[in-house]
Amino acid sequence: MVQIVQVFNNNSALVDIGDHRQAIVNGTGIAFNKHKGSDIVPSKVDKIFYLDTKASQENLYFLIKDIPIDIVTTTYEIIDYGIKKYNYNVLDYAYITLGDHIYGSYQRLMSGNYQEALIPDMQSQYPLEYKIAAHGLEVINNNLGVNFPESEIRSIALHFINAKGEESSASKLKKNESQDINEIVNKVLNKYKIYRINANSNYYDRFMIHLQYLAGRLDKPEDKKEINSNLELEMKRSYPESFEIANEIYNELQFSLEKSLGSNELIYFIIHIQRLIQEEVKN
Repeated sequence: MVQIVQVFNNNSALVDIGDHRQAIVNGTGIAFNKHKGSDIVPSKVDKIFYLDTKASQENLYFLIKDIPIDIVTTTYEIIDYGIKKYNYNVLDYAYITLGDHIYGSYQRLMSGNYQEALIPDMQSQYPLEYKIAAHGLEVINNNLGVNFPESEIRSIALHFINAKGEESSASKLKKNESQDINEIVNKVLNKYKIYRINANSNYYDRFMIHLQYLAGRLDKPEDKKEINSNLELEMKRSYPESFEIANEIYNELQFSLEKSLGSNELIYFIIHIQRLIQEEVKN
């Protein structure tokens, strides 16, 4: 038997599996009329998502504050698939960024405001990430009862590309360098009067999380799979204002830190800024 730590709904709960380890369990009616301390019969568990690190537990609590549990478990299912099927290593913050993305896309789809993201197709450069993302889209559509277009695969894949790495790299963040990055970026954002407000808080926080792990990526061997320069031009034409702001952040960081970020990072910055300022695509 395993004991419930927290009931999410009739079909899912957080459980204690011993040795200071926790997991999310799913199953039809598995937590019906249950409460903290109740036992769960293992045979009723359809899916289980292990929270093996303290960071993964913290990320769960961060997610369930604002995101429905069915989207949280969908996020864990997608990432667990990549880890188990392909031994794909991702930093723990991928749970936050991907979960936030799925929830935002779901809300826009339900309200009739969904628009396909203008993210370049990088499948030839990142075939494994696209395989994981293609499966992830099936999981999302099946679990949430929706029908996202195939272009959503590009958005999902980007989260895996962006979060690829060993957790050890994040644990060795240089505090001074990380602080410098935040100060530089905030200086540029303030220049363009971009502040964290209720309307953009999710996108703002997602960008800050991206920057939090940037310092850990600076000392890693440079990724040889650089994004083609033609894609930069495409993004520049489509989102000129976002490109201007992102390019200034990109150049300021390289100059101040005296390190090369690689063209991939510029694309990520453009996407984050476009979401922050909600710039419409220029045809």
